[in-house]
Amino acid sequence: MDKPQQIELTVTPSDHHLRLDKFLHHHLPDRSRSYWQKLIEQGRVDVGGKVPRASYRVTAGETVRIIIPPPQETNLLPEDIPLDILYEDEHLLVVNKPAGMVVHPGAGVRKGTLVNALLFHCRNHLSGVGGRLRPGIVHRLDKDTSGLLVVAKNDAAHLSLSRQFSEKTAHREYLTLVWHRLKDEEGEIETRLNRSKRDRTLFAVAAEGKSAVTQYRVEQRFRFLTLLRVWLKTGRTHQIRVHFSHIHHPVFGDPQYHGRLKQIGQLPGKAERELARKLLEIIPRQALHARKLSFRHPISNRKMEFQAPLPPDFEHLLRVLQKWEKQQK
Repeated sequence: MDKPQQIELTVTPSDHHLRLDKFLHHHLPDRSRSYWQKLIEQGRVDVGGKVPRASYRVTAGETVRIIIPPPQETNLLPEDIPLDILYEDEHLLVVNKPAGMVVHPGAGVRKGTLVNALLFHCRNHLSGVGGRLRPGIVHRLDKDTSGLLVVAKNDAAHLSLSRQFSEKTAHREYLTLVWHRLKDEEGEIETRLNRSKRDRTLFAVAAEGKSAVTQYRVEQRFRFLTLLRVWLKTGRTHQIRVHFSHIHHPVFGDPQYHGRLKQIGQLPGKAERELARKLLEIIPRQALHARKLSFRHPISNRKMEFQAPLPPDFEHLLRVLQKWEKQQK
């Protein structure tokens, strides 16, 4: 991870006439568009041997070459933290992340993250495409969301997996419990999301934001809750949580998007309110779990599919809820 990375991409017909910075961000979404603009300004990107501007419009068939500078020293320490690994080979590993674990270091967080655990387990053999604070990280989950993540051990694997996520050929399915009963059996939520003006750590539906699309299907209805299967057509931060809060069905237990005590007052009876309080004591976080993940192996092209069981708190929550429902009949 101490040498510059050389990456070569070919412009496809679907990329034709995209701005160069947008093309790079589309194929390598782990870095921001501003990061790619900076690299272009530094002359680290060329198209057909020429160094263009960020506004250059790429043409199908062109070859884009990128030289990514070596990551700066991070002082991140490998930590011997147990990992629930569902699959591993020399190119990648699939991890079932527990709720409560931050994926990578950030503001105020330097220890106890998934990256710290991966650095120890993989002996620093992780891809560098994601940057100095995110070695190996192809995609992320919120701290208090549990479930499946694929991690890249080398740059070739990372680039292939990133491309699969950006082109929607890699698939993720979530299971979530939301407040109140949804009427439709299935649906799609499409909005734009941006950082909240009230709290920059949160996100909100905004006219000037990035496009976000969430699809869902009802798995089971309860008296005042609904269990859903959810798929993302885009991968925005907090997308599922913001979208269901936006349609007045916040994720159960979510402390940041109105998914805890605020909803109890809307329940019709004393028994429902008492049960809701009991269920909130069981799960101190959002009831959201990334349970399925599928993609093509970056080297063999073999189709790979994984499923992670519900974590104990989510499983306990459903068990208590289902028992109460039966008693009401």
